[in-house]
Amino acid sequence: MIPFPDISPEIFTIHVFGMAFSLRWYALAYLAGLLIGWRIIVALMRRPRLWGDAAPMRPERVEELLTWVIVGVVLGGRLGFVLFYEPAYYLANPGQIPVIWQGGMSFHGGFLGVVLASWWYCRRHGIPALRLADALSMATPIGLGLGRVANFINAELWGRPTDMPWGVIFPGEAAQNCPGIAGPCARHPSQLYEAGLEGVLLAAALFLLVRMGGLRRPGQALGLFLIGYGLSRFVVEFFRQADAQFITPDNPLGHVLGGPLWGVTMGQLLSLPMVLVGLAFLIRARMRPALPQTDA
Repeated sequence: MIPFPDISPEIFTIHVFGMAFSLRWYALAYLAGLLIGWRIIVALMRRPRLWGDAAPMRPERVEELLTWVIVGVVLGGRLGFVLFYEPAYYLANPGQIPVIWQGGMSFHGGFLGVVLASWWYCRRHGIPALRLADALSMATPIGLGLGRVANFINAELWGRPTDMPWGVIFPGEAAQNCPGIAGPCARHPSQLYEAGLEGVLLAAALFLLVRMGGLRRPGQALGLFLIGYGLSRFVVEFFRQADAQFITPDNPLGHVLGGPLWGVTMGQLLSLPMVLVGLAFLIRARMRPALPQTDA
């Protein structure tokens, strides 16, 4: 077992007029992910040869797009958590919905929020939506990886109990509440599994695709991203502790479909459509000829 490292969720705290303002690793991960993603998209737009004919938008317009992406991430992520994970609680306490600084964001909701915001932006400015989706797919994995590392630092979203030598002893009463286990309870560091799969591995696969001319087939990078994220999340859910509201004495694994010992979790249920849609985009892109590469 590995003791949880002595890392504070807060990077620093400033006290002003009796009030404390803290910068947390989770907030920094969001900011860094968005800024790095912005620079990746700008770099892609400055290389028209990657796209075959011309980049889908001018580099200087990416900053305006970033504003809409942030709106989509925050609103979609929060509303997704409210609707997918704790609808009964927020229906009874609607005033808690905007209290995002206390946690509660859903990737699947944030993804849908970005899709809607980006689609609206494309319609407004006459940008080919599928090609912009490819660029956004390239920019997303690094932010996902940083976010999962921040989850680990926050000691949240930990995995199921394990006796593997890399099991981590997460702090807190909830993490140490492991029925049938006496003494310290080690859990899978499922946040780091996700950081490796959704972040590092998926980013490497997408950048390799671009080097092989993948952006010359509109929708191919989007399809690979959807498949890669969906499969990664589906696999990690076997090691990740389900959300507390889904766990009961008769359903210890927190399945939302199936039986107590077999079935799928909410994360798996939301990820399966991503894989299917990703396959459809990938097959569609591969069935069409690649755009010819220009000398521009």
